Amino acid sequence: MNVKHKRPRLFVFAALTAAALAVPARADAVEDFYRGKTIDMIIPTSPGGDYDIRARLLARRLPKFIPGHPNIVARNMPGGLGVAAANYMMKIAPHDGTAIMAIFQNMSSLQAIGGPGVEFDVRRLGWLGNTTNSPNVINSWHTTGVKTIQDVMERELIVGAPGAASTSYIYPAALNALVGTKFKIVAGYPGGNDVNLAMEKGEVGGRGSNSLASWKSGHPHWIAEKKIYFLVQIAPERSDELPDVPLMADLARNESDRAVLRFISADIGVSRAFVTTPDTPPERLAALRRAFDQMMADPEFLADADQTRMDISPSSGETTQKLAASILATPPDVVARAKRIMESGGK
Repeated sequence: MNVKHKRPRLFVFAALTAAALAVPARADAVEDFYRGKTIDMIIPTSPGGDYDIRARLLARRLPKFIPGHPNIVARNMPGGLGVAAANYMMKIAPHDGTAIMAIFQNMSSLQAIGGPGVEFDVRRLGWLGNTTNSPNVINSWHTTGVKTIQDVMERELIVGAPGAASTSYIYPAALNALVGTKFKIVAGYPGGNDVNLAMEKGEVGGRGSNSLASWKSGHPHWIAEKKIYFLVQIAPERSDELPDVPLMADLARNESDRAVLRFISADIGVSRAFVTTPDTPPERLAALRRAFDQMMADPEFLADADQTRMDISPSSGETTQKLAASILATPPDVVARAKRIMESGGK
């Protein structure tokens, strides 16, 4: 009798023991994979500027929190206003969690409108998290005499932009079409820093878009000395720091136009986000997301960010992934109107 009952009990014990060891085994597998590896940090801009600074800070601090502590090497990959880097992540980079990218915020909306050269799908990328929800702003330079958006309703303001697919082009173009502003957009600058230099030289009278966080970290003296004026903020709701600066969507003349401006504003929730490649094994994606969350609360990381006046107001990978996907779920008629505006330059 006793012999008959021992075998099933031993079997159950063995099964429970195997199950208990399964979770540590999976964790060890992630650690074993990353140990001695190098992760490429792909930066879709030239050196300098907020995207580059944030990505290089993550490259320094994130390895501490990834199992196996791999090295992370920054690689600048400018081209196509972020499209080249996103396509690289989709089609060329190893789909194993050894590549991370600082993704341009407008990649979701660019995909939604069927932008030129898009070969990526933001829904398939593995989103690690977003570092800030700071609003974007359109600004003027102090020598123009333009201090409010109402001024741009009455006279032309030349603003610089890296290219026609950048938010620096899209935002003023949308306001021209739907609100009646008189922005003249000069596109083709290599990057945002080049637009800043053009403002100082008097080549342009403002910048079509930049994040408030970037202005605060890169040129705080311009804000303090009133060398730049914020005309419009682009975000789901007004920032407490800019209570008197209108939202772009607030300027709409009707609900139909407001829906378009909200679509164009929606990507602020992923304004400084980081992603890994499609098909990264789930346990590695989960480990990278945990590492990102832990780093966002790390005193040494926050001290580094504070030294450069970098705004850190993070959201999780799961949250940013859902937001990026929701942009592609915008009603087709809204997307079609936004596309016409973006492609026509607001004319």
